[in-house]
This record gives sequence, C-alpha cells and structure tokens, in this order.
Amino acid sequence: MLFQLFTRGAAKAHGFLATGLLSAGLALAAAGGAAQAQQPVDQHAAPNDFVQIVGNNALDAVRNDANAQKGDLTRINELVDQYVLPYVDLEKTTRLAAGQNWRKATAQQKKDLVEAFKGTLIRTYSGALKDVHKIKALNILPFRGDVNSADAVVRSTFSQHNGPLIAVDYRLEKTPEGWKIYDLNVEGIWLIQNYRNQFSQQISQNGIDGLIAALNAKNQ
Repeated sequence: MLFQLFTRGAAKAHGFLATGLLSAGLALAAAGGAAQAQQPVDQHAAPNDFVQIVGNNALDAVRNDANAQKGDLTRINELVDQYVLPYVDLEKTTRLAAGQNWRKATAQQKKDLVEAFKGTLIRTYSGALKDVHKIKALNILPFRGDVNSADAVVRSTFSQHNGPLIAVDYRLEKTPEGWKIYDLNVEGIWLIQNYRNQFSQQISQNGIDGLIAALNAKNQ
C-alpha cells in the first residue's frame, strides 16, 4: 500500500527520506542541479523555516533537471547524495524501521541495510518525478510545537495546479549539525511505521541478510 500511495502522493510532493526518505521519504524525493540559485539552508533555523527552504530548493531543482524527471536512477542518486542526504538522518530512519532487529545486526549488515533502504526509497520516488510540473507550491502550516525541543513535527501541504492538496508531515530531530529529517507522513501514513511491518515480516522469514537481498533485488 505504501508504494502505491507514495507514487501517487508523496513522490509528487517531493518528500524526503526516505528515500527516506525517507523518505523518507523519506520522503523524501530528489533535488537537482537547478538553473536558478539555491537558497542557503540553515539547519539551526526554526523547524518550519528549515523545511520550507529545503523543500523549495528541491522543488525548484527537480523542475530544472530533465534526467531526474525521466526517472534516471543514476542521476537521482547523485542528486539525493548532494542535496537531500545532508538534511536526512537515513541511518535513524532505517534503525527505527528495523526495530529490535537492528540490535541483532552486525556493523556491516547495518551499513548494507541503510544503503539498500536508500535504493528502495529512490526507486519508489523516481517514477513520479515526471509529474513535478503539476506541483504549484509547498505550503508550510503554522508550527504547533516547541522550537526549543529536540524533536519536532512540521506540517505542510503541496498544492497542485489541477488536483487536491497533498498533506505531508516531516518529523525532525535536533542534532549537533542542526535539524535533520528522519520520518515522513503522507496522508496519514508514517513511513517508518509502515516499513517496520514489512521489515519485521521479511526478517522473521529470511533474516537480516534476507531483507537486504530482497531490497537490493527490487532495486535492480
């Protein structure tokens, strides 16, 4: 269900991840080499301001990257590494999705699982990038939390030129580097919660290596 929903909604909204995001995702889409200048990102700004700038940069960038909109996974990987991952704690996203099984994994398994999950989220979003022209704007809603808290949720909607609003929430944590996104909610479904169920089932049947192999197989 998550893949279908993200293809219709979150991917169109260019969430972060997971793709992670993560979602993301991660929710969570990709940002690219835009023709116009990107706004500087202040990770120590208020949560709403941080998400607004990152989101606007991503939206503007994707609109100006033809290869990303065509679903070029190599290009999308490059863009995610450059413009998205600095603002996403993908390891935390993966750890929370894996749940108690994360503690059973070796250091190498953890590294491989994070990379496989990243590939899954990128693959999920890549097919919808061609619809970027339908997105009109990212609208950040009034912040309801405590700006001094170490954890925050930023609510937003993406308006479309010819379509309904898409509700996307971002869960952030305050790190020494500043705010980082680690979870994504699209129309009521949190990325981590949904993947936790899928990961648990796969690990119970085939172990952590089996989960990694299954994710990588789908990412080909």
